[in-house]
Amino acid sequence: MPSFPPATTVFNDAYIAEAHERYRRDPSSVDESWRQFFRAAESLAGNGGDSGGGRGADDGLLRSIAGAAALVEAIRHYGHLAVQLDPLGTPPPGGVELTPEFHGITDDDLARVPASALGFESGTAADVVQRLRGAYCGAIAFEFSHLGAEPERTWLKDAAEQGTFTQPLSSDEKIAVLRRLTEVDGLERFLGRQYQGYKRFSIEGTDAMVPMLDESIARAAMGGARRVVIGMAHRGRINVLVHVMGMSYDEMFGEFEGRPGETSVDATTGDVKYHLGCEVERVVGDRTVTLELAPNPSHLEVVNPVMSGMTRAYQRVAGSSVDRDERLVLPLCIHGDAAFPGEGVVPETFNLSRLRGYRVGGTIHLIVNNQVGFTTDPSDARSTRYASDPAKGFEVPVLHVNADDAEACIGVMRLAAAYRDRFAKDVVIDLVGYRRWGHNETDEPAFTQPKLYDLVRAHPSPRQVWAARLVRERVLGEADVKTIDDEFAQKLAAVHTAMKAAAAPATNGAPARVAEPSAPVEPVTSVPAETLQSINTRLLEYPAGFTLHKQLARTLERRREAIGTGKIDWGHAEALAFGALLAGGMNVRLSGQDAERGTFAHRNAVVHDVNTGGTFVPLSAVAGATTRFEIFNSPLSETAVMGFEYGFSTAAPNDVVLWEAQYGDFVNVAQPVIDQFISADRAKWGQRSGLVLLLPHGYEGGGPEHSSARLERFLQLCAEDNMIVAYPSTPAQYFHVLRRQGLRGDRKPLILMQPKSLLRLPAAASRLEELTGGSFQSVIDDVAVASRRPGVRRLVLSTAKMYYDLTAARSQSDSGDVALVRVDELYPWPGAALAAIVDAYPDLEDVVWAQEEPKNMGAWTYVAPQLRVATGNMLTIRYVGRPERASPAEGYKDMHDAEQKRIVGEALTPPPVPQAGAKRKAARV
Repeated sequence: MPSFPPATTVFNDAYIAEAHERYRRDPSSVDESWRQFFRAAESLAGNGGDSGGGRGADDGLLRSIAGAAALVEAIRHYGHLAVQLDPLGTPPPGGVELTPEFHGITDDDLARVPASALGFESGTAADVVQRLRGAYCGAIAFEFSHLGAEPERTWLKDAAEQGTFTQPLSSDEKIAVLRRLTEVDGLERFLGRQYQGYKRFSIEGTDAMVPMLDESIARAAMGGARRVVIGMAHRGRINVLVHVMGMSYDEMFGEFEGRPGETSVDATTGDVKYHLGCEVERVVGDRTVTLELAPNPSHLEVVNPVMSGMTRAYQRVAGSSVDRDERLVLPLCIHGDAAFPGEGVVPETFNLSRLRGYRVGGTIHLIVNNQVGFTTDPSDARSTRYASDPAKGFEVPVLHVNADDAEACIGVMRLAAAYRDRFAKDVVIDLVGYRRWGHNETDEPAFTQPKLYDLVRAHPSPRQVWAARLVRERVLGEADVKTIDDEFAQKLAAVHTAMKAAAAPATNGAPARVAEPSAPVEPVTSVPAETLQSINTRLLEYPAGFTLHKQLARTLERRREAIGTGKIDWGHAEALAFGALLAGGMNVRLSGQDAERGTFAHRNAVVHDVNTGGTFVPLSAVAGATTRFEIFNSPLSETAVMGFEYGFSTAAPNDVVLWEAQYGDFVNVAQPVIDQFISADRAKWGQRSGLVLLLPHGYEGGGPEHSSARLERFLQLCAEDNMIVAYPSTPAQYFHVLRRQGLRGDRKPLILMQPKSLLRLPAAASRLEELTGGSFQSVIDDVAVASRRPGVRRLVLSTAKMYYDLTAARSQSDSGDVALVRVDELYPWPGAALAAIVDAYPDLEDVVWAQEEPKNMGAWTYVAPQLRVATGNMLTIRYVGRPERASPAEGYKDMHDAEQKRIVGEALTPPPVPQAGAKRKAARV
């Protein structure tokens, strides 16, 4: 088909005549699109020439052809503006671009232009325009002209105009859809009658979502998918749990009665029913596909990257030369119309979709468009025409559909699934419906949207709309429709009656009893010397001809000597830990901002050839064919990337999965992932994650935003043995805690404060024998005073960075009566180990907790009550650190230095020697 000038060009006789005259004199003087146009017109007029020299087609015909061509392109571009999307009857905006007059022609002009002039086979331009209006201004509103790839635009154009995936349903299919809508609508009506005043966040108004999900699952299974992962918020979730995920009506009714079902069996305190996840198997034809609905909090859209991370993990092919097969798992993400443009995690997650470390081969997105957000109108909720518009910035096609047109809804899902299969890219469906009730069923929406809810209350349900259509089409009679509805209502009533008659669990309304956590069986984390030496050698081998940067080559080469000289630094110990885990058959995945090199250039896990720019990952060579080492620089995002890695860790429980912050201070951008998933997933949903967070932390004069990973916030979240919070003080400690995390059977999230200045500090370096023997120690006593403990009057407890500041100062002062003890694991609190150390110092007068952070931050508020238990009633417990402050750290180096000096000095200065005979009496509570 010839190309034509842009659809927005307004043609007139003089403009066309001028262009034609220039073409006639010199074809190269006009754009190729004009040359194609004039050649086609001349051919149509019988001239056949394409090199000028004759007038060929008259200018009036040229004008008609150009106007018709522009109208055709306008319909393709702007036809979506004329689609009746609102079930409640709000007319579409339309557009003058869709009229012949806008393009300088009339209906008569269209009738005299042959379709062949526009690249179509038969009829006139008027026939073409009529067909295209049916395709682009009918049941589905297409937006794909913003896509940058011509093959994608052509494929979607052909699909729209040929109706490849939107063919009418058969009579049997139509009846099946009615039965499905009856189940969806019937359950909501039943729950509304039986449990008045209960929140259920009804699906009513967008009921077609369920048959659309059915269609996507069926298409995925037929395409070879083994799993479908679904992420969604609360709207419609109860119906999805029952009718898509297969939760029994009995179990759902039990949830309304306060009886936790199988979905909540592994939780302790549990969650509301419209947050629950579920995993089931569904048989589709001769195939079985696993369906997984990710549990989610009320924090809208935060589940999106979690679902993507789960998908990525499931797509790996064990024992295959193929790293991943994106066809094996289909991700489906269901959004709200207010949250989609409103929540920043949405574009963050879209930005991951085509990155090598995070892509999943395309996600089908379904916006459940209620045309209102709680009480907020669209005009106050977004700055765009459509709720879906943010997706267009990522070159994602958008398909809008009226939620009352069940046939179009199923067709658009078929099209979306086919596009994802063909191009491995995201696609968005905007399901435009309404919300039958308020934000929840206890809310009165007419307070804020009275006119809208006049329309809603007068409007039939999607089931009624579809049933009326089938009656009009004589597929069914009204009596048949009523029978289907009555039979389902009777089924629900019978199940409900039986459930009510069954004895309820004897909980007496008490919360779930939390068992005391038992100490885990500690794995052996030491590694034989010959194994570590072999790994170290392999980490320093590069492909033939590979040239490292000279400075980096010297730095890495020092690791060859360090393993024998006792100078193993942080990055070296990490590489050995990862290498040993990989050699033991365990996968390792690490991502974060600048993670490949490391913010402080301590890791260099990916090296670059200075001549070719090529890269090499030594740890991947150690991993070999049976295990995988993945490391990726992430985009500049915390929430989406941490959520992605959390999701990955839940789906890959045997892998070591790590997320690293550029600076620990930036971790609070991802606070919803920490609060709602990492700390509370077991308690709410019984979900397991072993995600490791690496958070650079330490006061070194970097200012308020480059000092603190907000240790206090993690400690505040610790309860029920839900995670581990540690601050390793040596490379060996880091080595062992990483190995312990990988080798433990029942993993929990591991929150690691990470050093900055300690990364290369000689005093913090470790010896090989500390890796080949021993294990992670939660508390480390002061070996420097081990031989003279009776003379120690003050015990100073601190964490890693503070310890080295204190040690350096003590070596230059007369502080022989002060012992420095490191607490490397803060949760679970090592009370027994600490008490044993305190007992080893018979002359103690006080115990100091020294920290760099302000008093209202850091570990102090958490450790203070714990210290009293560990030290007894007779010892004074003192705090030494910064006073309470609003900001974590000073912004000026000299102020920082002064505070650090003061803290160190106070910590190393015990009170005056007491009078003779005033020794303490040991006591403990």
